[in-house]
Parts: sequence; structure tokens; C-alpha cells
Amino acid sequence: MRAGNTELSLWAAAGAAAGAAAAGLAWSRYERGHFVTEESVFSSSKIRRPAVLVFLSDLHDNAFGEKNENLLEEIKRIHPDAVLIGGDTMVIKPGRADLSRTRELLQGISLLSCPVFYANGNHEQRMQRDRGVYGAMYDEFRELLADYQVEYLQNKTVSWRDDIAVSGVDIAWKYYQDFHPDSMTPSYLTRRLGNADPDKFQILLAHSPLFFDAYADWGADLSLAGHFHGGTIRIPGLGGVMTPQYQFFHPYCGGVFEQNGRWMLVSRGLGTHSINIRIGNRPQLAVIRLEPKS
Repeated sequence: MRAGNTELSLWAAAGAAAGAAAAGLAWSRYERGHFVTEESVFSSSKIRRPAVLVFLSDLHDNAFGEKNENLLEEIKRIHPDAVLIGGDTMVIKPGRADLSRTRELLQGISLLSCPVFYANGNHEQRMQRDRGVYGAMYDEFRELLADYQVEYLQNKTVSWRDDIAVSGVDIAWKYYQDFHPDSMTPSYLTRRLGNADPDKFQILLAHSPLFFDAYADWGADLSLAGHFHGGTIRIPGLGGVMTPQYQFFHPYCGGVFEQNGRWMLVSRGLGTHSINIRIGNRPQLAVIRLEPKS
């Protein structure tokens, strides 16, 4: 091949690569703005009557319509018996920390006239831990929860019904470390929450999905997690590519998992932050149907 032809081939290849990258970014932008509603059903002999729950996580200041009206309208359409928020509704990092989207979300959900439960993600915990950076923002966040009558599950368990308990646990910072976080044992949850009630269907809001074994062994019938944003890019047959803790192709990037009759639902989340990409990975609003087991 002559030099001129080689040069043309290189330019053509570069152009094709640039075009593919542009198309990928355009598709990612579309995906980030269009969530999907996905339903899961869980049956248990502990559940005495059906319930419909909405679970959302990792909004990270994303907006679906003005003041998140599209998201709020979808939650209203579902008519849930309760809404559970798994943390990280906001982005909290140096140079970017704002609660306006969280305020809009809580204000809208408060109009639904159903209980709302909120457990911390790592961004809420960062607000509380780094007060020297974020000032009184954590206190403002707590006031928002109180203003909109949200049940704040910071290392706390409440009996929602006579047959269902809902807990939220703060996950210590060492469990969020990159690459190789510490392992967790059930005693970690016992120290923060006490023992799970074996007679009630136990829901646990625990932001990181890495520790399903500990959650199940503690007594959670259904663990609700997020944090991994679906793995950023999802490849059919392989799943999510990368977690925020730089683990590659981790099986818990999103979906429903079961072991020994206990489940974990991992939300793909509704937003992004540092890696602002979603490909093959639509934002997710999770609907949970709890049914008595005959």
C-alpha cells in the first residue's frame, strides 16, 4: 500500500472512532435523562397483606423534568404504600455541594400522603463527617427531613406495620475504600441496629451492596442497596463494567440476588456524578411488591 493510501486509511479510522465516540456520548446523554420503572415481587410467610413500595437511590442531583416532575408523576402513578430512599440524592464533594434537588424531591414526595423512609449514602455521611468543608449543610439536610416528615433511618429500625420492620444503617468509611474495602460481619449491624426481629419481614436499607452476606446473616429478609450506579456501562452477558470503588465487572452492580431465602435488590440508581456516563444502563426507579406466601 502506498503512503498516501495509508494516510487516508488512518484518517478514515480516526474519523470513524470520533464518530462512534460522539454517538456514544449522545446516547449516554439520552439514557441519563430517561429512567425506567422496573418491578420486583417478593413473597414471604411473614407478610400478612400485600404492600407496594417505591425504592429510589443515587439521584445525585439529576432532574427528570422541571423540579423532577416526571419522576414524581411516575411515583404518584404507582400509588405506593411507602417510599424508601437509599441515599445519595445529592452530590457532596469539594466545589459541588447543593441540596436544592433534594429539597424538590422531598417536597414532591411529601404530597403523596404515604410514609417516606430515608437512609444515608456515602454523600450524606460525607456532609456529616467533613463539617469543616461543608459547614452546616448536614444540619440543613436534617431540617429538610424533619420539615417534610421523612423518617430518618440513621442506624435505626422502625416498625412500619405489625408485620414489617424497616432499618437503615450507616456504613463506616472503611467499607467505601477503593479497590479492596474491609470485609463486614453481621456483628457490625448488630452493634448499630440491635437484633433483627425474626417474626417480622425485615427490610434493610444499606447503601453498599458489597456486604450481602453480612446483611442476610444479620437477618435482613430484603436488603436494598445502590451505590454502584449499575456499573456505569453495562455489557450484555457481562453486566456493569466499573463500580465507584474501581471494581470491574462486579456481579452486584444491579439486579436482584438471593441466598438461602433472603434477597437483595441493588438499584442502578437515578443519577451520576464523577463519571457522568450511562450506556446500556438506564436510570432505575424500583417498584417492590410484597406478597404473603401461601
